[in-house]
Amino acid sequence: MSGPLLVFDSGVGGLSVVAAMRRRLPEASLSYACDNAMLPYGTKPDAWLVTRCVAVCEAAVAASGASALVVACNTASTLALEALRARLSIPVVGTVPAIKPAAALSRSGHLALLATSATVNRPYTRRLIETFAGHCQVQRLAADPLVGHTEAWLAGAPLDRDVIEACLAPLWQDPELDTVVLGCTHFPLLGEALAAAAPRPVTWIDSGDAIARRVAQVVSPLPTLPGPQTAWLTREAPSLAPALARYGFAEVRCLALDKARTDTTFPSSTP
Repeated sequence: MSGPLLVFDSGVGGLSVVAAMRRRLPEASLSYACDNAMLPYGTKPDAWLVTRCVAVCEAAVAASGASALVVACNTASTLALEALRARLSIPVVGTVPAIKPAAALSRSGHLALLATSATVNRPYTRRLIETFAGHCQVQRLAADPLVGHTEAWLAGAPLDRDVIEACLAPLWQDPELDTVVLGCTHFPLLGEALAAAAPRPVTWIDSGDAIARRVAQVVSPLPTLPGPQTAWLTREAPSLAPALARYGFAEVRCLALDKARTDTTFPSSTP
């Protein structure tokens, strides 16, 4: 295929990866797909999520004619990359919390991973920390309310600094903390607000630029297509159109899904 690079997330968090790709690959043609009908992913059972991610991504790749897929979601990446690579004939690039560069950058050796509960508690994340930051003290902090807050903010709601400060408060109990990994792609979109809520300067690290570099390595030549760039949603959300337009997606469409493969029911308990 010679179509656009398709960035996929459960919601608008992947727009932080889009921003990084537009900075590093300014000529590349992009499409965006988000499963906003099923947001948030972190509360859903693993097996259901794998099936859902494959179905949505297959539909989005077919609709966009994508030449590569970027899974800009930590939850989806830790669960569904293998299945996606098995089903798709195009390159698939995943997202990994930036633990390795954070450990190399920190002077104190005191880090924090700010992510969703799903990412914080996964064995994959623990192995990542043991492998690349075993010599560091790493605080793992779930900040699930920031996901919904980011979604609402991009849809036009005001920022609530009390919510942000409450989510970050446990970080500051470690006086030697100097580096925070943003392990959810939603969180870099709140970068200025997060920095403003910090009582002292720390370094904030996300995976966006690393993803953009990886895309440049695996996709050549990069697609540079004329015409409007499209965002695909699984549920109509007119309030998101202005935010999507700011990130270069002037056209917003609803994605047609195979109902037989995208069951929206699942057990109430989450593993």
